Parts: sequence; structure tokens; C-alpha cells
Amino acid sequence: MPDYDYQADTRPFSQVIEDIGAKDDPKLYLGELVNAFGERGFGALMLFLGLVSAVIGAVPGSTTILGAPILLIAFQLVIRRDQLWLPRWALKSSIDREGYRTAIAKVMTPLRKVERWSRPRLSIMTSEVSEVLIGVACILLCTILVLPIPGGNLVPSLIIVAFGFGLVQRDGLAILIAWCAIALLCVGGIVVWLAWEWVSPFLLPVWHWLTGLGPQAWHWLTGLFS
Repeated sequence: MPDYDYQADTRPFSQVIEDIGAKDDPKLYLGELVNAFGERGFGALMLFLGLVSAVIGAVPGSTTILGAPILLIAFQLVIRRDQLWLPRWALKSSIDREGYRTAIAKVMTPLRKVERWSRPRLSIMTSEVSEVLIGVACILLCTILVLPIPGGNLVPSLIIVAFGFGLVQRDGLAILIAWCAIALLCVGGIVVWLAWEWVSPFLLPVWHWLTGLGPQAWHWLTGLFS
């Protein structure tokens, strides 16, 4: 892996990720990202990986690859590490830089608009206790992220993006929005579970009856709609 020497600076996050894509090296290493984000590493990598997951999550296996470093970052938030640590093998992992540029181009315009609107506020949402809770929430979100659910990566990825953005910008409102999204996700899951618990006692006997009739029943049913 090339030895990049980025320093923490005051560039907007959108400018940092755009500058990373402008490099000539065809491979983009995770270690390069860690160095590029500098002191903003925890939130910046959560934001970056969440954005990429939301954009390319339809590619088989991509959410698992992206979910692993997010999980590790979230765990370090929980245990309150001062500096982000990733294993050497993870730092040497790479993606195609041209594919990176394509993915980032899709989110650059809305990201810059949100950056102009964002500012440090609601400091209680970015306190040390809040960061621990964010880490716990992201660990749970990662368990959903890595599951092979078609389209199931989008909502968890966007919530992780909101958490990461809030940490980078010290914007408590973005973190509050992320918590509201988790609450809605939980309520939706409970509603689906309750609906299934109410409907399944009626549907399952019908399903077992139909499957017990064999091929003749299916032939009869398809004949009704032919």
C-alpha cells in the first residue's frame, strides 16, 4: 500500500472525498481514507462507508465488506478509543478508484447542500455518552446491513450516514434525526411483527391445506385465473 501522508485540516468533508478521488493511483486503499480524514476519522469513515453502502449496496457482497469496518468503528466508539484503529489487513484492502469516483459523484451535490446548512448545535447529542450510544446503535444496524436482504441496506446505511455526518460536523440535529429514524424503524418492525402474529393463525392453516392437496390443487387454482 502506498504511504500517504494526509493531515487533519479544515476542508469540508465533501472536498476531502473529492480530492481522494482525484488521485492517479487506480486503487483506493482504506488506509488512505483513514489518513485523509485525520482527526475526524470515526465520524468521517462512518459517513463515507455509509454513503458508499447506500449507493452500491445492490452489488452482491458489498454490504458485508463495508459493514465489517463500520462494525469495528462502532465498537471503538463504545469502548471510547481516542484514535481510530483498524487492522493492517483492513488498511491494505482497496477498491477501484474509478468506481469510487462514480459512486461519490452521485451524492456530491446533496452532500454539499447539507454541509452548507449544517453547523455545530445540540451539543448534548455529541457528548461522550451520546457517542457510546451511537456506537451501540451502529453495531445493531450493522447486523441488519450484512444480512442478504434485497434493498435492506438502504435505511441502515442512511442512518449510519446521519450519525457519521453529525459526528463530523458536531451537528446534534443530524444525530437526533438518526435516532428518530431508528425509532420509526423499530415501530415499523413491531407493526409488521404484530400484523404477522395476527394474520398467521388464519393464513398458515390455509397454506398447509393447499400444499396438502398436491399438484391437482395448483392446477385447479391456476385454471381459475387462466
